[in-house]
Amino acid sequence: MPDSPAATQRARVRVPLRFHDGYTADAELVTFHGLADCQEHVAVVLGDPGPVPLVRLHSECLTGDVFGSARCDCGPQLREAVERIADRGGILLYLRQEGRGIGLYNKLDAYALQDQGLDTYEANAALGLPEDARDYTAAAQMLRALGVTELDLLSNNPDKAEQLRGLGIDVHDRVPTGVFTTPHNVRYLRAKVLTTQHTLPLADLTELADLTAAAELTELGVS
Repeated sequence: MPDSPAATQRARVRVPLRFHDGYTADAELVTFHGLADCQEHVAVVLGDPGPVPLVRLHSECLTGDVFGSARCDCGPQLREAVERIADRGGILLYLRQEGRGIGLYNKLDAYALQDQGLDTYEANAALGLPEDARDYTAAAQMLRALGVTELDLLSNNPDKAEQLRGLGIDVHDRVPTGVFTTPHNVRYLRAKVLTTQHTLPLADLTELADLTAAAELTELGVS
């Protein structure tokens, strides 16, 4: 297990959450001292976490979480996670890892390359950036500071579970999130299955991607 310094809780504050669809939840937001990457990550404690809480590591996505972008599934995943964690009791770690860790500007540059036909991972590589630059050392520190060393992980991404286990966190089960497809994100979701083995229905996504491509050709007048 990597030897990372212990983080400590900095402050806790209660915040009532209100979503655009009317869903509400009461949360406690926790900030930290001593995180390895010096970022301002936040833990959102929901419900009454038990000995094995439901936990989601949610990477910040300005375009999806705030502006409702249909090019990814981040906003719907965030909304779903808050409700599922509140119902069971657990923690959502909101991590400042925009664009799988490459930052907002680079993510938007990658979007421009995706408009030219590259998938989300190919676009990062074309910019000379990692396919996924995220490191979850700070997440493990946050969990330990909250007294959590075993959990069920709400995620489609096997790398999150593998990294947490390598950092000494006991991940009992990986619980898939919902599938939130739009005509604008289906190729993105399919790339996540093919490249990083996300738990998503590949056959359905392939069919939707083909239908989306056919519709786009029709709009362009190509038969």
